Order: sequence, then C-alpha cells, then structure tokens
Amino acid sequence: MYDVAILWDWIAFSVRWLHVITAMAWIGASFYFIALDLMLKPNDALPEGAHGEEWEVHGGGFYHTVKYMVAPARMPEHLTWHKWQSYATWLSGAALLMIIYWVGGELYLLDPTKADLALWQGIVISAGSLTIGWLIYDAACKSKLADTPTLLMVLLFVMLVVMSWGYNQIFTGRAALLHLGAFTATIMTANVFFQIMPNQRIVVQDLKEGRTPDAKYGKIAKVRSTHNNYLTLPVVFLMLSNHYPLSFGTQYAWIIASLIFLTGVTIRHYFNTMHRTGSGPHWTWAVTVLLMIAIAWLSTASTWDGDYDTLEAAELTPYEQQFASAASFDQAYYTVRGNCSMCHAREPVWGNMQWAPKGVHLETEADVARHAEAIFLQAGVSHAMPPPNAVQMSDEARQLIVAWVREGRALGRDH
Repeated sequence: MYDVAILWDWIAFSVRWLHVITAMAWIGASFYFIALDLMLKPNDALPEGAHGEEWEVHGGGFYHTVKYMVAPARMPEHLTWHKWQSYATWLSGAALLMIIYWVGGELYLLDPTKADLALWQGIVISAGSLTIGWLIYDAACKSKLADTPTLLMVLLFVMLVVMSWGYNQIFTGRAALLHLGAFTATIMTANVFFQIMPNQRIVVQDLKEGRTPDAKYGKIAKVRSTHNNYLTLPVVFLMLSNHYPLSFGTQYAWIIASLIFLTGVTIRHYFNTMHRTGSGPHWTWAVTVLLMIAIAWLSTASTWDGDYDTLEAAELTPYEQQFASAASFDQAYYTVRGNCSMCHAREPVWGNMQWAPKGVHLETEADVARHAEAIFLQAGVSHAMPPPNAVQMSDEARQLIVAWVREGRALGRDH
C-alpha cells in the first residue's frame, strides 16, 4: 500500500510548485505594468483621450503601447483582462497554508510555550485573521485618508507591524512570518477582486452603453495597484522565510518582518523612479543595506538560554505520545540523536552553525516524537538527511526509523 505521508508530501510539493508558477505570473505582470505606466511619454499625435505611449523591443519584434487615462472612445473587440494570476496565486497559497499549517498544525502552527491553544482554535485564528487586514485597509482607503496617500501608507505599515507582533504571540516563528505574508497577500488579492476589477467592469460597461466613464474608477484602481506594487517584495521574502531559521527562529522575528516591509519600499522606490526618469536614487540601496544589516544583527541578538532539564521533563502532547509509545521508540530516538542532533540542536555544535536548519530541534524525546513524520520523510524513505558529507547514516538505521513511525501511526489509529 502506498504510504499516505509520501503521497501527502507530493501533494504539498505540487501545490507549492503551482503557487510559485502563478506568483511569478502575477508579480511579472504587476511589475511590467507599473514600469510601463511610469515610462509612458506624451505625444501630440496620440488619439483623443490617450495619456501617453511607449515603444519597446523584445523577442525580435517592436511593440507600441498606448494608454488611455480613462478609456478609449469605443470599446475594442478584443480585451485582455489580467486577473487570473492574482486569484490563482492566492488560492494556491491558501491551499498550501491549509496543507502545511492546518493539517500539520500540531507540528508547524502552534507554539505551546506562547499560547495554550487547541489546534482548532489555532486554525480559527489563522483563517479569521486573514480577513481583518482587508477590512481595516479597505475602510481606510474609502475614508478621507485617501486624500493623503503617504499617511495611508504609514497606517498600513503600522497595521502590518501590529499583526507581525500579534502572530508571534501565538504561532511558531515559522508560522507567524508565513501568516504575515498571507495576511498581506490577502489584502493584495482583495484589492484586485473587490476594487480594481469591479471598477474596470464599470468602465467597460459604460463604453458599451455609450456613456463617458467616470475618471474616479481609474484613480481608485491606480491607488490600489500602487500599494500592491510596494507590498510584493516583502511578501516574497515572507514566503521564503520558512527555509531560513535566522529569519523566524528568534524572539525578534516580528521586528525583522516589520523591517522587511521598509526594504520593499526602498527597493521599489528605486525601480519606480528609474522607470519614470531613467535614473534611480542610489541612496535607496544604502538604506536597504543598512536595514538588512540591522535584520542580520537582530537574528542573532538572542540565543538559547532555556533549561534542558525542564525541556526533558515537560509532559508530552497526545501527538508526541503517540510516537513515543511505540516499542521501537527508544532505538529510534538514540538513532536520531546520534545522527542528527549535532546540527538540529538549540546550540548546534557542527561548524559555525548558529541555528538548527529550519529551526528543527531533535534533542529531547518530545522533539523527536513531534517531528516523527518529517524524520520519516527526510531520513527514512529518502536520504535527504543527514547530509552525506556530515554523517553517513546506515540503511539499517533508516529502516528502523520507518518501522518506528509506522508503528506510531498504528497506535494512533488504535486509539
């Protein structure tokens, strides 16, 4: 019988791949149109209502683009809508969040040292929190704050900082940063779904029915699109952060995430200015480097100062107990400790390593029991871990891990 864990891992991999593909399509289209909009040049020979034009060369051909500030005089027969990229990215990302942080919530979502929550409570907070940002942000955009774009952006940044801190009070560091990225991406996709696309449909309908479209709809779409432009790069960083424990495995992870949003502003400001004027302000790179230096310092400003005796004496959760109760657990535990704990420790002893890879600790019995399924995939059915240049793990040891995890699963089904 095919192992469910292996099948589930391939499903997660496939959804992640889909998410990356759609994200590239969305980000690529977004960055292209922002650059195109900034590069438009006026021309007296342009049609009535046209704002500017741009000539480009690519792939052996020339492209001539004309932008109408509100709408052309008549509705063209063919019109390409750019919307599926955003929707597909959010949907695939939401599916990936559910697979990893809801189904795998016992391991990846909840941190019992921060908040004593049942898994269902964590899932409710995870799902419910994603809508909060959009509701607050949308209300702000529809208020008088819309007349002061800079103040509106500052309010958005403050909200992101508050959410970054809040997530880190409940979830694991890895889950906190990922949820902050999902929180931000939800705002971005909601901008497309609830504002940009409906307003564009109104303009199209006005054209079809012979009315002159109101310019306000284009302005609203432009504001939301600009906000998305500045939020994109921080979201990409947060999506990648779960691979780098120096970003999430520290008490200052919420500050690191907050500073990343400032780097998104400085980097995009450089490129936006360059597209508009032909030369970007180089000071933005200096500020970006300083921010990254501050982030790097924060990532190592705190080290493990816990009590190992307290950790070892801590009561196991029902999930951990399921695998710790297996008859072969003792053998599996010492096998994992002997092959993995030099790197996967709270104070790694391998080389100059500061943090355990992906923040995974394999020292105590609870650690090993908690990560049973991951150990099964990484060091049991595959040879991904440990790295062969570090430890050459025997086939017998890998078979022991496989047998232990399957025994633990059987105990879970029996109970």
